[in-house]
Amino acid sequence: MLLYVFLSVSSAFAQNISKVEIQNPPMDAAASIPNDKIELYNQSFSKFVSALKTADRQAVATLISEKVKSLVDENMIQRLSGGISFERKTEVYLSGYQKLPDNQTYPAIQYKYVDDKNDPPRDLITVIFENDGKILGVKPDYSN
Repeated sequence: MLLYVFLSVSSAFAQNISKVEIQNPPMDAAASIPNDKIELYNQSFSKFVSALKTADRQAVATLISEKVKSLVDENMIQRLSGGISFERKTEVYLSGYQKLPDNQTYPAIQYKYVDDKNDPPRDLITVIFENDGKILGVKPDYSN
């Protein structure tokens, strides 16, 4: 299931948004994110997953970027919840930066499930963050 939940960033904000555009731009893993920032992003993602698990829309709203809050509705939260396995523990697989359609570059982390021993992992969750740790986008990617 491809669900780049919140992305179709900047240029759409000045306009009325009537759709969510699905994007899959490549991540630049060569540029490294400092460890202290990775820890901040991990905490944010962990809280986000906990909020999804309990269907706490208010908590989800505090963790996502202002740029995407108007795009996130109950249906989107339910669809995203169905794409993440809450019973499986995650860990950082790759981190780097990703350029989005608004031509800005944002920190991105790909999480893999700890029990996934494949290389590359079969199941990944890509999360795009703002520098302050707010979440811009989440894309669970499961192999068939």
